[in-house]
Amino acid sequence: MNLTFYKYQGTGNDFVMIDNRDNVFPKSNTQLVAKLCDRKFGIGADGLILLENDKGTDFKMVYYNSDGNTSTMCGNGGRCLVAFAKYLGVITDKATFMAVDGLHHATIEGEVVSLQMQDVNEVQEHKDFLFLDTGSPHHVQIVEDVLKVDVPVEGAKLRYGRYGDNGSNINFVTSEGGDTFKVRTYERGVEDETLSCGTGVTAVALAMHKIGKVSGNKVAIKTQGGDLHVNFERGDSGYQDIHLIGPAKYVFKGEIVC
Repeated sequence: MNLTFYKYQGTGNDFVMIDNRDNVFPKSNTQLVAKLCDRKFGIGADGLILLENDKGTDFKMVYYNSDGNTSTMCGNGGRCLVAFAKYLGVITDKATFMAVDGLHHATIEGEVVSLQMQDVNEVQEHKDFLFLDTGSPHHVQIVEDVLKVDVPVEGAKLRYGRYGDNGSNINFVTSEGGDTFKVRTYERGVEDETLSCGTGVTAVALAMHKIGKVSGNKVAIKTQGGDLHVNFERGDSGYQDIHLIGPAKYVFKGEIVC
């Protein structure tokens, strides 16, 4: 089978995109997904995303981690999929789509995509970390200098040691002053550090607000792959109207024999 694919990246978090509105992709073939995401024997990506038809919205998002397994929500992947949908002519400047965690709204202007995330009703505070679910589970831990952390090693210790087989994404964060933070993330399913993680960035912003490190409702996050912003509202039952904002860029189009 000759498979046409597209490559997109959002602050260095990169994805293989496939237009699957005709349902031609073998969705149960986890080995194929892993091969396509392999950086030495395939295309290379942090994940693979299918754009599919959906009766009630503009499109549906089906997300796979680079290990070949379907996974929880991917924020940067969702932003990139909005850009892909615009490229295909499925949308213009606004989108609604269905993902594994439910309905999402988004807007796109140039290369900047603002993606509305799900409400977060609980942020768990522990002695030396916070835990919350922003569509995917996230451990958030403040460190003195995030650039000095061995993220693949320390992230794996927490991902497996504290959270077991199901695991969690692990975020290390350092304040840059004001409402700006530097973040590095170990992603489960990729089982390594990624240059950026959208749900992780969102988790960090809300966690820092929860413990009083943020004064307003707009947070700037610096990742290894670029800058993102998270806007939100704090309500009686948690956080609502959460938006993950940043660039989503087309990289290239290709064809691969599967």
